[in-house]
Amino acid sequence: MLEVYIDGASAGNPGPSGIGIFIKGEGHQLRFSEYIGIYDNHTTEFIALLRGLEEAQKLSKELISVRSDSQIVVAAVEKRYAKNPVFKELLDKALEIADTFDFFFIKWVPDSSNLTADQLARKAIIKQKDS
Repeated sequence: MLEVYIDGASAGNPGPSGIGIFIKGEGHQLRFSEYIGIYDNHTTEFIALLRGLEEAQKLSKELISVRSDSQIVVAAVEKRYAKNPVFKELLDKALEIADTFDFFFIKWVPDSSNLTADQLARKAIIKQKDS
């Protein structure tokens, strides 16, 4: 099983934004820290979901468990619905990928259990500011 921890961060709402992805399991421990541009905090979370699934898809088609501290993302995935058109577009793309896995789960975790992804998301913003 791959565990995919995701997080998004914005320095302002909207503001410079980054995503963090930490994938572990099946012999992997991968970290992704990406600056993504100017977004609001919720949009960064949906982008992190999509990117996390894209990276997981490269590694396995079997059991994927996504962990997120974003209640809005977890609820949208569980309901397979987002009212906001921007979120809906990102959610639909993420669900397309999620449906390719043999088993896909998403679980809300508290911030304290998502520190690595959070640090990676914040690092992306800092790195961009320093460029």
